[in-house]
Amino acid sequence: MSEGSVLSRKCDEGVSIAAVTGAAMPLNGSQTAAVPGSEIHGQQGQAGKARLGTSVRGRSIAMSMLPWGAGVLFLTLWQLRLFHWIFSLESYQLPVPSAIAASIQEDANMLFRYAMYSGTEMLGGFLLGSLLGAMAAAGASFFPTSGRAAVTVLSALNAVPIVALAPIMNNWFGDGIWSRIAVVTVITMAAMAVSLFKGLTSIQPQYSDLLSGLAASRMQFFWKLRLPHALPSLFAGLKINMSTSIIGAIVGEFFIASQGLGYLLSDQIRLANMPLAWSCIVIAAALGIVLYEAVVLAEKRLIPWNRARTDH
Repeated sequence: MSEGSVLSRKCDEGVSIAAVTGAAMPLNGSQTAAVPGSEIHGQQGQAGKARLGTSVRGRSIAMSMLPWGAGVLFLTLWQLRLFHWIFSLESYQLPVPSAIAASIQEDANMLFRYAMYSGTEMLGGFLLGSLLGAMAAAGASFFPTSGRAAVTVLSALNAVPIVALAPIMNNWFGDGIWSRIAVVTVITMAAMAVSLFKGLTSIQPQYSDLLSGLAASRMQFFWKLRLPHALPSLFAGLKINMSTSIIGAIVGEFFIASQGLGYLLSDQIRLANMPLAWSCIVIAAALGIVLYEAVVLAEKRLIPWNRARTDH
């Protein structure tokens, strides 16, 4: 037998002994350098977990930075007038981001004052419409058959165009702030009613059977089962309403108003002052994003189990 074959045979014997006894054996059979096999596997497992954790964190950071990178790229291309070249636009038709930023800095006080006015309309209509929609959904859940028909009729309000609704509300409530609050209330009420009613009535049968077996009353059904189960639907309706309330407030100001971002936007378009007009759009978008994220944060704080369930 050759020297190489002998060495290979000793190696195989050492691996076999280590597999049986759980200890790594040196090739020459020395007893002084023996290391427990379970410790080696444990160290290798920890190193593998560390490498996997680092890789996952790296991918997570890269994915979180991707939207920011896309936004920076979009603004850079806009500043370099790529969109002007594609759509054959002039600078007075589409001001570049630097001109819009300069306009925001120059008219910061006026924009802040008008943003607060529009924000008051948004929040007033958002809270009132969401409350009325939630009350309608809760009442309908006690009578599911007839309640479903009532919610369906209420959802027809979503089909009413805002441009048709705004003059009617101006005629009813005058040219003050309440006419825009009324517009936002109408367009948010139906969305909340539909979303919450679905959450209140989509209970799994085994839960209903359990409470029925315990002789629970209708109110106990509602507070102990229906409402906790419908909290994700409640926040889904709030997020939809927050997104649409800014549209209702801005469009409502187009018709009759003396303040607000919508009024300033339409006025500056007539004067061809496009940097300030685009500043109103930017501020309105920022206001909507901030308020929407506030609702998302409240959802994470109040119903953290829903976030854990949807993340998987």
